[in-house]
Parts: sequence; structure tokens; C-alpha cells
Amino acid sequence: MEKFKRRTYRSLGEGIADWQAILSRRKEIRPLMRGEVIDAAFRERLMLVVTEVNGCRYCSYAHARQALAEGIPAKEIEALGHGMFDGSPSEEVPALLYAQHWAETNGKPDPAARERVVEQYGEKIAAGIELALRMIRMGNLLGNTWDYILYRISFGRWGVERAAKP
Repeated sequence: MEKFKRRTYRSLGEGIADWQAILSRRKEIRPLMRGEVIDAAFRERLMLVVTEVNGCRYCSYAHARQALAEGIPAKEIEALGHGMFDGSPSEEVPALLYAQHWAETNGKPDPAARERVVEQYGEKIAAGIELALRMIRMGNLLGNTWDYILYRISFGRWGVERAAKP
């Protein structure tokens, strides 16, 4: 049985902490999703970056489709899916790098990195960015945790993507 390689929730407490963090900011979610805090295409770029780090196949598909709907070119979506920012607006790259760092540190970024984002975008936008990152992290880890359960109960047959056979 091949090893399951994607990030999952390591404990129930970790999932509950994400849920509580999002729930405590629930009044901010609707304006964020309507594009009132950050542009919808910017939000989708952030979500694709976090999804690339966490490796959620469900979120990758859904947010690639949403990114296309928001006008992001397919070539840029493909680059984001490989952890590269080719074609992304230069003014968004600092936030995309932060999103990558944020995801790699499981939502516990270096305080200096966060401060640079606040200096670049302001506290309100930085908070919106972090809410988007927390929301997609939760979606990613729930999707991956579900896949891990499928993987375990099927002895490795389900829950993992397999390469196409030649």
C-alpha cells in the first residue's frame, strides 16, 4: 500500500480550532466572498496557492473552475497549481508568497512575514487574506481527511489519485 502523502487534520482539536477561528469571524465571510474586502480573482489565487501546498484534489478542481470564472487565465491557474506565480499580478505576489508560507506553517506564520503583509496591504485587507486562507485550509484538510479515511478503509485503493496507465 502506497503512503498517503497529503496534509490532514492530525487531531480533532486541530479541526475544532479552525472551525472556531472561522466561526468567530463569520460576519466577515459574506463581504469577503462578495469581493468587498479583496477582489474575487485575488481570493481565488490565494485559495489555489494554499490548496497547492495542502494537496486537496476536491478544492483544486473547484477553485480552478472558480478561478476561470473570475477571469484568471488557464496558464496562470496551472502555474499556481505548481506553486509558481507566473502571470499573477505583481501587486498580489507578496500576498501569494505569504499564503504559501502560511499554509506550509499550518496557519502559524512568522510574525515578521505577517507584519510585511500588513505594511503592504493594510490591516483590513491582511485580515481578509487570512480569513480566506483559514477557510481554504479547513476545506483542504477536511477533503484530505475524508480521502485518508477512504484510503484506510479500502487498504489504499480509494482516496488517492492514481496516474493514468500508459
